[in-house]
Amino acid sequence: MMMRRIIGVVLCTALVACVDVMPQKDFNLEKMAGKWWIVGFATNAQWFVGHKANMKMGTATLTPTASGDLDLIYANLKLSAHTHTTPTQQYSWNNENDMRVVAVQYDEFALIHTIKTKNGVSEVLNKLYSRTPEVSEALQQKFRQFSLDTGILSDNIAILPKNGECTEA
Repeated sequence: MMMRRIIGVVLCTALVACVDVMPQKDFNLEKMAGKWWIVGFATNAQWFVGHKANMKMGTATLTPTASGDLDLIYANLKLSAHTHTTPTQQYSWNNENDMRVVAVQYDEFALIHTIKTKNGVSEVLNKLYSRTPEVSEALQQKFRQFSLDTGILSDNIAILPKNGECTEA
């Protein structure tokens, strides 16, 4: 009897993590260009548990390319990383990523949902981007609810503390 319950929990968890998240209709890649603050971060990835307490806001600079791809430059005061992405992309550190902008108001916020796969193992990663380091309580709640709806545990949803200005991005 106990074995059935455990299997049921595993199956339910897998189903929640595989929720079909649709990108925003009429998405405009050009309007995503520019600097965004990464103010929210949520994932059930194992590495997050040990790093959550030390994470702080960073920035992402998004630049659409002529080929329809998107150049991303992430920066914070401790780390700077450059990646080149497409809607389903291959990162230089051997991850396959399906990145979707699921909600956006181009002058205010963007809600990003990514399924990252490496060696056959997938992780869900949600980010809340903002044009400023401050976000409303309503927007924070929208991010939390979206993360819960995509199978992220409430303890793994973080609104990141400010980290100062990142000049690299």
